[in-house]
Amino acid sequence: MSQKKVHIDELLQLCMEGKQSAQLQVYNAYYKAMYNTAIRIVKNSAEAEDIMQESFLNAFTKLHTFKGEVTFGAWLKKIVINNSIYHYNKKRKKKEVALDDIMYKVEDNDGIASDHVFAEQKAQKVMETMKRLKDNYRISLTLHLIEGYDYEEISSIMNMSYANCRTTISRAKESLRQKMLITN
Repeated sequence: MSQKKVHIDELLQLCMEGKQSAQLQVYNAYYKAMYNTAIRIVKNSAEAEDIMQESFLNAFTKLHTFKGEVTFGAWLKKIVINNSIYHYNKKRKKKEVALDDIMYKVEDNDGIASDHVFAEQKAQKVMETMKRLKDNYRISLTLHLIEGYDYEEISSIMNMSYANCRTTISRAKESLRQKMLITN
């Protein structure tokens, strides 16, 4: 078992005992990645922060249900994704969705300046182009390509059949390719 895994397990045990300092350490270890996950779905910085905070509260209050079958980070990310999709759909139902109203920057998790400027520019261009995709395309591609979920997990998260999920992701990739060709 890795040193980091043992450390997180110890912190989680302390969190279940109500130790706020342990909760703060867990929060500090995961908040950037969870914020980045939320903002890719909701596209609003303030809302992503709220979702991240709410997700941590959910995780800490439901920590006793964490069985350790996956890493804590994966379990927490699932909570963030579910909360993000819930808030996004709720906002969309109210017809308050403003497309591309906030520009955002995805920060490096480690804060180290990259030497690969061209690759970063290309990645940023892909992310900007993804924001112009239809909502279901953008969300499914984010879950698949960025968050690393497989088709079965995405179909469950998005409440669609496995075949529909595969078709949606395939069409989303093609739509992204076409939009990338137009902007070149």
